[in-house]
Amino acid sequence: MDYSNLIAQRKQRFLELEHRITDPELFADPKRATETLREHRRLKETLSIADRLENAQRQLEENIELAKIDDEEIAAMASAEIPILEAEIPQLRSDLQYALLPADPNEDRDALIEIRAGAGGDEASLFAAELLRMYQRYAERREWKTEHLESSPSEVGGFKEVILRVTGEEVFRYLKYESGVHRVQRVPETEAQGRVHTSTVTVAVLPEAEEVDVQLNPNDLRIEVCRSGGAGGQHVNRTESAVQVFHLPTGLYVRCEDGRSQGKNKEKALQIMRTKLYEMKQREVSEQYSEHRRSLIGSGDRSEKIRTYNFPQSRITDHRIGYTAHNLSAIMDGDVFDLTAALQKEEMAERLAEAVR
Repeated sequence: MDYSNLIAQRKQRFLELEHRITDPELFADPKRATETLREHRRLKETLSIADRLENAQRQLEENIELAKIDDEEIAAMASAEIPILEAEIPQLRSDLQYALLPADPNEDRDALIEIRAGAGGDEASLFAAELLRMYQRYAERREWKTEHLESSPSEVGGFKEVILRVTGEEVFRYLKYESGVHRVQRVPETEAQGRVHTSTVTVAVLPEAEEVDVQLNPNDLRIEVCRSGGAGGQHVNRTESAVQVFHLPTGLYVRCEDGRSQGKNKEKALQIMRTKLYEMKQREVSEQYSEHRRSLIGSGDRSEKIRTYNFPQSRITDHRIGYTAHNLSAIMDGDVFDLTAALQKEEMAERLAEAVR
């Protein structure tokens, strides 16, 4: 597929942004400045990939010709580089295709992952804890940072609900596919007859809001402090460190109690509230996005699934794209790279088809 027209458009837009970011007036509007710098950075990377692909293709053509000459030393050197270039070009082409897609303004944002136990009782809460660990391990592999914001532990050592913040490069771009109902099939430790049980966990990945996205009006908030519950020793029994934030116009509610400091809990709660309001605003702006998210999140019922983790067969299946692999233990240890790449490839094909119409 010829992308020369799309690349030419990106070059023209990049030149426009190069001129715009030299204007001091731009930074009088923080939100506009943030969006402009983000687009400039994305276009710069896109054009860099295009240049590297063009150079690699030219070098491959030259090496193929050099491999035919009589000078054995030069021919051997050229031949040795050909497999390297042949392996590099498809990856660069794939990277360029993705970079040329219509920009999703949220892709390079940090993200909040909300994990909730669905159907299945104790087993669901245990699997919620295992998914939390999977995302933490995946973040480590991508050199992202994670922060535990809030949780509601279950009596068996799992989580009824847990919220994880993930920060780093293009976090939402890679994690957005995790939103939906995750179904687990396995034999619980308490199952005496060895029967396989089915449980579900819902995952919602939200692009983290920045302060320029959502301005919280203090008059719209009711903030309460109270004693933390659960584990924590004498500290949580003696101090009111938990913070509850109510957004009165929408009815949204956030509670944070994991931190020992009331101030830190308040800061975390306000950030979660800001992100929830940002996501709500996005849904209002784009009904299509809203429908897409509803189809992904569902209600937690066993039938509403995007993925199945079958432990007896060490099998994982993503039902959206028909992806199946038998490396469940590796995936639960954070190795979801191939699965994410397959999901990205499917999305890329759909969005490219729309872009070139």
